[in-house]
Amino acid sequence: MTRLSTHIEGFSPTGDTLVLASVGSPAEQELLRDWLAQQRRERPEARVEVLHLPDSDEPPPTVLAQLVEKLSADPDRSVVPVRVFWVPGGLPTRSKVVALISGRDTYRPPELLQRRILRKDASRARVVAGEPAKVSELRQQWNDTTTAENPREFARFVLRRAILAIERVELRLLGPEYKSPRLVKPEMLASARFREGLDKIPGATVEKAGEMLDELSTGWSRFSVDLIPTLGRAIFSRGFDPNIDYDRDEIETMRRALEIHPAVLLFSHRSYLDGVIVPVAMQENRLPPVHTFAGINLSFGVMGPLMRHSGVIFLRRKLDDPLYKYVLRQYVGYIVEKRFNLNWSIEGTRSRTGKMLPPKLGLLSYVADAYLDGRSEDILLQPVSISFDQLHETQEYAAYARGGEKTPEGLSWLYNFVKAQGERNYGKIYVRFPEAVSMRQYLGEPGGPMNGRGERSDGMNGRGERSDGMNGTPDAKRLAMQKMAFEVAWRIQQVTPVNATGLVSALLLTTRGVALTLGQLHRTFGDSLDYLERKGIPMTNSALRLRTVDGVRAAVDALSGGHPVTRIDGGREPVWRIAPENEHEAAFYRNTLIASFLETSIIELALAHAARAESDHLEVFWAQTARLRDLLKFEFYFADSATFRDNLTKEMSWTQDWEEQIASGREGIEALLRAKRPLLGSAMLRPFVEAYEIVADVLRDAPADISEKELTKLALGVGRQQVAQGRVRSNESVSALLFATARQVVADQNLLGRAPDLSQRRADFLQELRDILTDMDTVEAGSRAQFVEREKAARHAAEA
Repeated sequence: MTRLSTHIEGFSPTGDTLVLASVGSPAEQELLRDWLAQQRRERPEARVEVLHLPDSDEPPPTVLAQLVEKLSADPDRSVVPVRVFWVPGGLPTRSKVVALISGRDTYRPPELLQRRILRKDASRARVVAGEPAKVSELRQQWNDTTTAENPREFARFVLRRAILAIERVELRLLGPEYKSPRLVKPEMLASARFREGLDKIPGATVEKAGEMLDELSTGWSRFSVDLIPTLGRAIFSRGFDPNIDYDRDEIETMRRALEIHPAVLLFSHRSYLDGVIVPVAMQENRLPPVHTFAGINLSFGVMGPLMRHSGVIFLRRKLDDPLYKYVLRQYVGYIVEKRFNLNWSIEGTRSRTGKMLPPKLGLLSYVADAYLDGRSEDILLQPVSISFDQLHETQEYAAYARGGEKTPEGLSWLYNFVKAQGERNYGKIYVRFPEAVSMRQYLGEPGGPMNGRGERSDGMNGRGERSDGMNGTPDAKRLAMQKMAFEVAWRIQQVTPVNATGLVSALLLTTRGVALTLGQLHRTFGDSLDYLERKGIPMTNSALRLRTVDGVRAAVDALSGGHPVTRIDGGREPVWRIAPENEHEAAFYRNTLIASFLETSIIELALAHAARAESDHLEVFWAQTARLRDLLKFEFYFADSATFRDNLTKEMSWTQDWEEQIASGREGIEALLRAKRPLLGSAMLRPFVEAYEIVADVLRDAPADISEKELTKLALGVGRQQVAQGRVRSNESVSALLFATARQVVADQNLLGRAPDLSQRRADFLQELRDILTDMDTVEAGSRAQFVEREKAARHAAEA
C-alpha cells in the first residue's frame, strides 16, 4: 500500500514537488525558508511549491481549497510533508502538567521562547520531511480505502497521510516509547470498511459513531510518555524499592517480538498499582507504550483527562448498545492494524485472594475478530507477571473476605490510596515477561478455519496439546480463545517468583496461632526451599535468603506489626505468630505461591486417601488425584488430564518403586508419607476444602434454589460458629471470597437444582469433603511429626 513514508531531516526534490509545511511561528518560518533555500540550491532544476498549513488537524476552508487546486494540477506531482521538530529540552513543570491535561503538544516550546532557545543552541530545532509520494499513488490509496468522492475529502486524506508521515519521522528521532496513534476518528470515519458495517446497524449514524469515538479515543502526548511513568514511580516508590526487578533476557526477547507484530499485554492483577507499573516498565526499558482499557468509573476529576492522555481507553460498564459494540470492535481493529499495543488484566479485575482468577474473554474476542478479519498477520498475547513483596491493599481484601463492601473510587479514595503507599516499606516489585502466545497458532490463518490447542475446556485448564480440525463456528472460536487465555495465565503463573512473604505466611498459618522462634522458623523452611530448587521454580532473593538465620529474621521483621505477623518480645528470645485477626491477610500472601506446591499437595492427600482403602490402592490413588483436580478446578489452573498425570508421576520420582509401595497397601503408603519432604497438602489446601465443607453443610437444610447472596450470608454465620467451636481450623476459611467459588463447585456437582435425590446427594458430598479433611489431618500429623523430629535433632546437636 502506497503511503507518505518517512525520511529523516531531508529529501531531494526532483521535478514538480508540493511541500506541505506545518510551521506556525516566525522562528519556524525562518527555519523553513533557510531549509527550502538549501534544497533549491542543491536541486536548481526542481520546481518546489509550498503550501503553508495551520497548526491543527482540520485546516480552514481557504487552505483546503488551495490544496484541492494544487493536487489537481499534475498526477505525477510529488507531495512531501515538512515540519520543524524541536528536540526535547525543558519547560517549566507547571506548564507541562497544564499542557498534559489539556492535550497540547508540550514538546513544542512557546513562540516567545523559540528564538531564545535557538540563540543558545541552534541544534534544538531541525526541519524534518516525510518521503515524497505521487498524487496519483495517493489518489489510488484513497479510492481503495474510503467511500468518499469529493475532492475536498481527498485533500483531507492527503493531509492525514502527511501528518502521520511526520509522526513516523519524529518517532524515529524520539524512540519507540513515544509511539502513539493519531487521527483515529477521521481515519476511521472515512474508512470504507467502517462505513459498510455502520450501514447495517439500525438507527446508526456517522455523528453518533463519532461521539463514541471521541469517548474512546486516547493518545500518549509526548510529555505524558515522560510524566506518567514519573508520577507512577513517585507513587509506588513511596513504599516500594524504586528499582523494579526484571529479567533482562525476557525484555530483549519481547523487544524483538514487538518489532514484528502488535501485542496485547495481559497482566496479573493484585493491586491498583498494576496499571501504573506497566507504563513504567515499558518506558524505562524503551519499549512502545501500551494503551490500557479501564472502566469509565475511573474517569473522575482531573484523572479523566490525565489518564486519557496517558494511553487509557475508558469503557462503558455495559456493552449492550449494538452501535457502541461495533465502534469498540472497529476501534480495537484499527489500533491493532496500525501496530499499536493494548494492555489489560487477563483476570478482568483484581484478585482479592492472592491466586490467579479465571481469564476473561470479552475484550480478547474483539482482538481475535481483528486478527480473523486479516488486520494483522499475527497478534501476540504477551503475558505479564506483576508481584509484590507486600501490599497495603491486603487489609481491604481481608475486609471483603469478612463480607465487607468495595469502596467506590473517587478523589478521596485516590488520596487515601497514595497516602497509604508511604506508611511503611513494602519491599520490592517484580515484573516478568514470559514468552508471548501467538494468536495465529491458536486461531489458524486469518479468514480460514481455526485451529485450537488443548484437550478440554472445563474448569481452569490452562495447558493442552494441539488438536487440529476445528471449524470456524462461534463455539470453536470461543474454545480456541479459552485455550489462548488459559495458556497466558499459565505462563504468568510459571514465571511469578516465590517470595519470602508467601513462605513465612504459609508456615505460620499452619501453626494455628502458635508462635515460633527464629531457629524453629529457619529449620522449617529448609524442606520447602529444597523442593522449590529441585523443581526449578523461580524465587526472589528474599526467599533464597531464608537459607540463613539473618534472612529469616529480615523476612519476619518486615512482616511484623500485624502485617500480618506479630512479634512477641520480653521472653528469653523473640517469637513470631499470626494472630487470628490477621489470618485473612496472611492467606492472601500464602495463596500467591500455592500453584508451586499444588500438584505435590494433591499427591499427599491422594496417598492418605488410598491408605484408607480396602483394596486396589494404586487405582484409588489415581482416582483421588483426578477427583481433587476436578473439585479444585475453579480455584487453580491445572494441566490437561494426561499432562497432569505425567506431572504427578514425575513428582513421585523422589522415591523408587513408589507404585509398588502404594499397591502394597496401608503400611507402604504410610512409609511414603513419612519419607516425603515437605508435607504441605493440609497447609496449602485446607482453607478451600473447609470453605466448601461449610457451604455443603449449609446446603443440608437449604432450599434447592437458594440464591448466591443468601448462601453466602448463611455460610458466613455457620462458619463463624464452627470457628468458635473449633470445628474449622482458622478464620481464613470463613471467607465470602472462598464461598463464591464454593458455590461454583456445588453448582458443578448439580446440587443447586431441584431433584428427587437432592438431599441424599448433598449429604454424600458433605461426607466426601469431610473425608478429604480427614486425609488432611493425616498429612498434617505427619508434618508435625517431622517438625518434632527436626527440633529434637537440633537440641541434640546443641547439647553435643
